Amino acid sequence: MLTTFVFGFLCIVVLTAVVHAQSQSGFISIDCGIPENANYTDSITGINYVSDASNIDTGVSHKISSEFNKEITERQFSNLRSFPEGIRNCYTLKPDSDHEKFLIRARFMYGNYNGQDKPPSFNLMLEADVWDSVQFPDSGSIVSKEIIHIPKREYIHVCLVNTDSGTPFISALELRPLPNLTYMTQSGSLSRYGRWDVGSTTNKTFRYPDDVYDRIWFPHNFYSWAQISTSSNMKSTGNFQPPSTVMQSAVIPANGGSSLMLSWKPANRMIKNYVYFYFSEFESERAKNQTRDLNIYINGKLWYGPLSPSYLDTDTVFSTTPTMNRDRHDIIINTTENSALPPILNALEIYQVKEFLQLLTNQQDVIMILFLYLFMHIKISVDAIMNIKSKYELLRDWQGDPCAPNDYLWQGLNCSYDANQAPRIKSLNLSSSGIAGEILPHIFSLTSIESLDLSNNSLTGSVPEFLAELQFLRVLVDGNPNLCLSASCKGKKNKFIVPLLASVVSFSVLLAALAILRSLRRRKQELCPVGKKGSLELKNRKLSYANVLKITNNFERVLGKGGFGTVYHGYLDDKQVAVKMLSPSSVQGYKQFQAEVELLMRAHHKNLTILVGYCDENTKMGLVYEFMANGNLQAHLLAQLAILPTDAEDKTGILSWKGRLQIATESAQGLEYLHDGCKPPIVHRDVKSANILLNEKFQAKLADFGLSRIFPVEGGSHVSTTVVGTPGYLDPEYYISNRLTEKSDVYSFGVVLLELITGQPVIQKTPERTLIGQWVSSMLARGDIKNIVDQRLQGDFDTNTVWKAVEIAMACIHSISTRRPTMNQVVIELNDCLAMEIGRTKAHETAPDGTPDELMIDLNLQSDVFPLAR
Repeated sequence: MLTTFVFGFLCIVVLTAVVHAQSQSGFISIDCGIPENANYTDSITGINYVSDASNIDTGVSHKISSEFNKEITERQFSNLRSFPEGIRNCYTLKPDSDHEKFLIRARFMYGNYNGQDKPPSFNLMLEADVWDSVQFPDSGSIVSKEIIHIPKREYIHVCLVNTDSGTPFISALELRPLPNLTYMTQSGSLSRYGRWDVGSTTNKTFRYPDDVYDRIWFPHNFYSWAQISTSSNMKSTGNFQPPSTVMQSAVIPANGGSSLMLSWKPANRMIKNYVYFYFSEFESERAKNQTRDLNIYINGKLWYGPLSPSYLDTDTVFSTTPTMNRDRHDIIINTTENSALPPILNALEIYQVKEFLQLLTNQQDVIMILFLYLFMHIKISVDAIMNIKSKYELLRDWQGDPCAPNDYLWQGLNCSYDANQAPRIKSLNLSSSGIAGEILPHIFSLTSIESLDLSNNSLTGSVPEFLAELQFLRVLVDGNPNLCLSASCKGKKNKFIVPLLASVVSFSVLLAALAILRSLRRRKQELCPVGKKGSLELKNRKLSYANVLKITNNFERVLGKGGFGTVYHGYLDDKQVAVKMLSPSSVQGYKQFQAEVELLMRAHHKNLTILVGYCDENTKMGLVYEFMANGNLQAHLLAQLAILPTDAEDKTGILSWKGRLQIATESAQGLEYLHDGCKPPIVHRDVKSANILLNEKFQAKLADFGLSRIFPVEGGSHVSTTVVGTPGYLDPEYYISNRLTEKSDVYSFGVVLLELITGQPVIQKTPERTLIGQWVSSMLARGDIKNIVDQRLQGDFDTNTVWKAVEIAMACIHSISTRRPTMNQVVIELNDCLAMEIGRTKAHETAPDGTPDELMIDLNLQSDVFPLAR
């Protein structure tokens, strides 16, 4: 008997997105308990599994008993790792940094490995909160726990917690990246309640490679359902991409009925749930001259209808707002009066919201205590930190988060807790820990620590003099016979207490310093060499003020005005040019004038504006550019009609979807060149639609480089800088921290991409002054992609490319800069979008009726819940 699910707001969308390649990129597949360095390719799925030895340093390996081993078909259940010692034992996973949302799956089979025929029960913890409890009905059952989760840190801790009901163990641990626009919630993570291939005619379980995300689909049927199936290949081009093998079967009411009835009585009224229905039409012979229209009723009220499932493609119905507080929920899917065919359902998923509210320990504190434990001169990186225990044979019970939850503190630690702040390490006892080597003169960011006990170890050398000047932290170092106060006292025994520290060197600063040194060594390899600082000696490009007057016919025609000054139209050698003259009252002044000239002399790309010449004569300063006949992008997006209908615009003069993607791609290419094509990279610092110019063919070029800066370091290292930029486009992380990276440009470009998609202003002209990203997020939360797109396009676009473009834009404006893509990645994705749209428009040119390829239905009605079959 299946239980049911709760709904809040639901929407139905014919979801479309780029088809993801079937690869294991980003997969983490661990077979727990197999020998260290062992690995294999699973014969059923083709998934590559590795040993868990590098992810945990506790536990004991076992094989399940032979009677159960003969029955299993999945190799991952032959071995397991049990944890007879310690209350909490934790695996550490390092997910792919290119993704931020993951499906995490832990799998268990007891298999009477210990000969006691008594399956245990225990808790499963994710990061610092309990994820779920693990219980077994018998010795041969397989238990799988899945959750869709966005990690708080670069590392994920999955822990098994002993609850005094037997020894915890685990058989397999798997992590799979997911697209950001799938399985969205208002808060929390999504714990899988059920995922069913309803109507399965094979009674098989499907996963990778049938499912590109390696979700496991379990067969399910019910006596009041009749099964139907097809051998036709089913398309699934949406973000969710259910497997074709799952969508090839479905259920309809048995015995000629007109309704599919589902119900659920939840165990807890307070549990929030999200549900995902999958519909597809494949009865071609019956459907040729007959319709299948569905109505969906929830708790006796019409929720949605009619729905006509797409032929050989997938329609996904999903909730975007969870609902709870009902004792029982009923759903009926039935036919409309006009429908000749019965209702259909192909697949179903239900997830329950799991909130992870525990704050994790301050990350710099975690790095610092591990570093202190080593006390040796090593080159240390963030990736190496989590491998330190196994690499240097650290014997302490240090697993998972140091301070959270406070029931499982690391040995020797005490922490301080503030309801609104991450826990901080208050004291650390490393006495009698076998520490050897010299005390390094770098104490990191343990700014909250009050006591550090290093006594009774084998420390050598002298105590750094700066420790004597630090007044708040007490450091105990007695019992280290080879440690002395100065280099001259080598060999003397000392017993004393040294006060320690307030000002510290942070780990990130150290890494930044190393990056700067690397950058300085590579200066000779610059691809875009710069002339002498302050030099504006550009041969054959310097123009006199008299020449400028001649070129502009005494500044006859004004093209526009800005903070720098006024832009005039002109002719130079019979070619049209734009002349930007510095206003005497300009607050930007000569510094930015000089910066723009120098940058454009060293950076050359088809998607950057071309500097034809410049004038620098006393107080008369101006820049002469190639003429861009169609002005700036912002003017086109805000205007009701564009200037000239071209291939980039439709017959009304509105920028077409294809034209917008072309502009986005070309702008991204120009920005990519600045970041990757020049060494050291260049950050534009004022990317906005007003600084994207369009020539007579609507080719896009970046302009206005007066605020641009050349990075003194490589690889995205930070640079302290005065914050500049345009409100609405300005990276909030840069604004708060005064730290600039290429990702600040990525943020601004994401805002421009949202402008292209929506046609909306960057800041809404309302009392709330809502930013465009916030507005789009609120629409996405309702699944309302249709109303996100500029209404002037009148639906003439491929929702595949719209979904993908929105996903790219939202990734670019992520609040955490390290989670944003690089411009190289953005260019690749936008090129894919553009190719898809070009293919669609070519197909429509030959279509007799111009019918859109996709149908998208949005719904925003209050509803309650759903079900599985009774």
